[in-house]
Amino acid sequence: MAERLSAREIVALVTDDFTPLPAPAPTREHGPDGPLAWDGYGTARARATARTGEEESVVCGRAVIGGTAAVVLAFEFGFLGGSLGERTGDRLEAAYTYAREHRLPVVPLVATGGSRMQEGMRALVQLQRVARQSALTRAAGLPQIAVVRDPTTGGGWATLGAGADVVLALSGAQVGFAGSRVRPPDADPAAYTAEAQVAAGAADAVVRPGELRGTLALWLALLGRTGPDPVGRTGPEPAGRNGPEPAPPPDALGGRAGPPATGWEAVTRARAPERPRAEAYLDAYFTRRAAIGGDRCGGTDPGMLCGFGEHAGRTVAYAAQDGTATRPAGYRTAARLIRLAGRLGVPVLTLVDTPGAANDAAAERQGAGGAIADLFEAVATARTPVTTLVIGEGGSGGALALAAPGNTWATPDSYFSVIAPELAAAILKRPADQVHATADQLRLRPQDLVELGVVRGIVGTAPSG
Repeated sequence: MAERLSAREIVALVTDDFTPLPAPAPTREHGPDGPLAWDGYGTARARATARTGEEESVVCGRAVIGGTAAVVLAFEFGFLGGSLGERTGDRLEAAYTYAREHRLPVVPLVATGGSRMQEGMRALVQLQRVARQSALTRAAGLPQIAVVRDPTTGGGWATLGAGADVVLALSGAQVGFAGSRVRPPDADPAAYTAEAQVAAGAADAVVRPGELRGTLALWLALLGRTGPDPVGRTGPEPAGRNGPEPAPPPDALGGRAGPPATGWEAVTRARAPERPRAEAYLDAYFTRRAAIGGDRCGGTDPGMLCGFGEHAGRTVAYAAQDGTATRPAGYRTAARLIRLAGRLGVPVLTLVDTPGAANDAAAERQGAGGAIADLFEAVATARTPVTTLVIGEGGSGGALALAAPGNTWATPDSYFSVIAPELAAAILKRPADQVHATADQLRLRPQDLVELGVVRGIVGTAPSG
């Protein structure tokens, strides 16, 4: 079990400076025992205040983390289990409103057992209230970076936690919709942990408490640069042309300046095990970066690398295939990344390198077709510019889904094809010795792709020294 820090302790752990926001006036007035006149509720609140020093289960304030200002929502689990009641909703609504008025990112530090039973349905409907505030903040182009602590269960997980743009989970924390007292008696407790939520794609990373300040500082530096609405939205239509300049394509790595002589040479160069892969390109392109992970639908794909990084002093989002057959969760994670970048006004870089979409039975059961279709839509409707570099294999629609129409580039060690030449020969019932000729006929070399108008050009290698 993770160490349970109080609201003030977690605030001190992660912030450089913190100024509490004034508590708003209650939206409804009730007697001391609340909206249900629950016998003893007022006494329980008084004991919670005496024990924790807090008047409610959440402490909201303006903070500085690593030099970036943000609004922090810190839950106090010692106050009635960090439960959400009407006054909690009052405070959260006021804090979100403040964040939008001052164009500040929101950092929920969540530790809650759910809605407050002593307030009944008046407590439960606070989830709708919180969800609306989160949606308004998202629509305003402001990031929400949540930290889920021990424990984070019930509606707090299903709104403030899982509903954030980036979800960081403290190591060892209990995280799940069902708390320990309400889940089935035969439930595996390992499924309700921070580590399990990351493995299932519901959270982005497990973070140890000692790393939390630095991790939040990095995320806020990448996503928390504030100012006017970064996309210049004037309506519901995509506004990418009014947004940031496209990210420049990376230089080619690997030292080969010349394109391949034949189609089969292009294929063998792209498949060479020594060819630089996505990690090498990302390391060379970004001075620092932070990864997101998971499709928020129960899946992850380690072969799709997604996140945000700093290039030439500005933030660029990235979605990069790492040379494996891309799984449905990978496509959904990339689509999530592109839509998040659009909301935040951040340009996107995609790196294409896959033999194709995973086509095993598990991939079909996981909705491969729908996931690929969703990524095609995300790229086609991106609110900010997308730049693509083909760094290796471009295998059919599984690669094309990640490629930017009109702004795709290629390296000398890459190819892009409607289908792999071996499969094309098999479909055409050609003998194996015709595979090389088929590769030529497919015109899959980088220079062929330029002539066909599929890619804009072939990038050169970076100058040495």
